[in-house]
Amino acid sequence: MAKVSIIGAGSWGTALAVVLSNNGHQVTVWSAFTEEIQMLKEKREHVTKLPGVRLAEDIQMTDDLEQAVSGRDLLVLAVPSVFTRKTAQNMSGLVAEGQFIVNVAKGIEEKTLMTLTDIIEEEIPQARVAVLSGPSHAEEVGKGLPTTCVAGAKTREAAEYVQNIFMNDVFRVYTSPDMIGIELGGALKNVIALAAGMADGLGYGDNTKAALITRGITEIGRLALAMGAKYETLSGLTGIGDLIVTCASMHSRNRKAGMLIGQGMTMDEATKEVHMVVEGIYSAKAAIGLSEKYQVPMPIIEQVNQVLFCDKPVKDAVQELMMRDKKAEHEDLWTVA
Repeated sequence: MAKVSIIGAGSWGTALAVVLSNNGHQVTVWSAFTEEIQMLKEKREHVTKLPGVRLAEDIQMTDDLEQAVSGRDLLVLAVPSVFTRKTAQNMSGLVAEGQFIVNVAKGIEEKTLMTLTDIIEEEIPQARVAVLSGPSHAEEVGKGLPTTCVAGAKTREAAEYVQNIFMNDVFRVYTSPDMIGIELGGALKNVIALAAGMADGLGYGDNTKAALITRGITEIGRLALAMGAKYETLSGLTGIGDLIVTCASMHSRNRKAGMLIGQGMTMDEATKEVHMVVEGIYSAKAAIGLSEKYQVPMPIIEQVNQVLFCDKPVKDAVQELMMRDKKAEHEDLWTVA
């Protein structure tokens, strides 16, 4: 049994608390919001973000960060990506040398273009940092529906430690050393999911969504490979797997926000309607920054940015994508034909 604290009591943090509690670990859930902790204590359920998923009576709740961090074998950082740096800064003086931190959020920091594990390592250099990601909607994980994820770390020992903590008969965990590939896949698929939602909002069909998924993973893959990631990661759970579920699922907040925008809402109106952080909006600008830095063309993500931040009509963005210059699907194939 391990002592584990979930730092962040949103839907994903709550769902993972259920997984870890079911695995027999001693679990504490922390939130910066006293009223949220009080609600979890009284209701044993996150009534707004994860209704219907019960929290065991032995799961502890606290708004005291020192209490949540001190003496824990593993800290699961589950705050939205835009709060990762500030939360890590607040944790830094409390984290012991060699203490494990697993990031489970998905995003790229807009100003620095850093991944979330890079941020954590910068702010908490004494910690051992890993990442857990994959096609894993909280609504399904909380209900115990079969799910698979990938634990990424710099050493096999660290990745297998995370694997052993989380894995059970309905939550299968693989391991990988490709942390950059895992994080880029998890962050950038949210931007493509916004595009898929916009297409749904316009009333387009399965052909359109299949095109966005396949050309989307091409864009993500080109950038990831330029940044040192491995092809296998992008063809796996945290690449194409996460992209499929986020573009197609009714649970996807990014797809829902995109759908509302496709139906005529502004970005601000759509995010208010979703009632949760839409990570793809924050990752969209960072993706363009990375595209420019590594000189990798990302036309879908570029058009999503134009819609979100330049008030470009979604139909115009689609038309521009459809009428780009003629190309081979894979130019390299012609060189060996």
